[in-house]
Amino acid sequence: MIVIASGKADKNQSKLAEEAAYELNAVFKERNKKSISYFIDTYGEPILVIGKNRFEYYDQKGNEPFFFHPNSSAFRLKRLINGEEDPLINASGLKRGDSFLDCTMGLGADLIVASFVAGQEGRVTGIEKNPLLGYLVQKGLMNWQAENPHLEEAMRRIEVQVDDHLHYLKSLKDESFDIIYFDPMFTSAIRASSGIDPLRRLAAYDDEHLVESVAEAKRAAKKRVVFKDHYLSRRFKELGFEVQIRPSSKQHYGVINLE
Repeated sequence: MIVIASGKADKNQSKLAEEAAYELNAVFKERNKKSISYFIDTYGEPILVIGKNRFEYYDQKGNEPFFFHPNSSAFRLKRLINGEEDPLINASGLKRGDSFLDCTMGLGADLIVASFVAGQEGRVTGIEKNPLLGYLVQKGLMNWQAENPHLEEAMRRIEVQVDDHLHYLKSLKDESFDIIYFDPMFTSAIRASSGIDPLRRLAAYDDEHLVESVAEAKRAAKKRVVFKDHYLSRRFKELGFEVQIRPSSKQHYGVINLE
């Protein structure tokens, strides 16, 4: 992978690009007013562009870039602030001061909502297996400037761990987190959605070890393990989750109560 600064980069952005290349074991190149297409065509490798407000990842096939964005968490927070409910918070029973572990972080929208609810007294951690995706989301959570101060504060409190979730779960002591959450994306009913193409190209999925991961989660969680999936999924029953039906949604939550 090649790392470059944005087209109108200052010295600080160029330095950030060099640091990103080092952290990601990639190659830094001076921009020298060359286009992104030039770097893709010349090197035939993915390109990471370090900009002032966001980092953009371009694959070598010329697809739309991937970049961090708070996504659905922004309007979900507004709804919570207005006294409305959130399906994840309802399913998890998350309260202020709780600790929450998301084993399938993705873009971190669920983590942001959980961080807002858990508050400063809580602890919210996300696990991402892909080092590049973990890096981009971590930097986005640290640097995204939001109009809503509650959104920005929630993002800053999140801890990101780049790891395989089974490996991480095995490293935890019993009852390390109040709630442990899984959202294994892109089951057959979701794969057709073009809106998540950039994330799909980066995310790493491992369904093979879900049985073992859920077993470890039941040991490492204190209150509840939560699992999100398509309403037709057989994994709820196979993994021992009690389904909370959402009549207006194709996505349901399953829970295992531990208290």
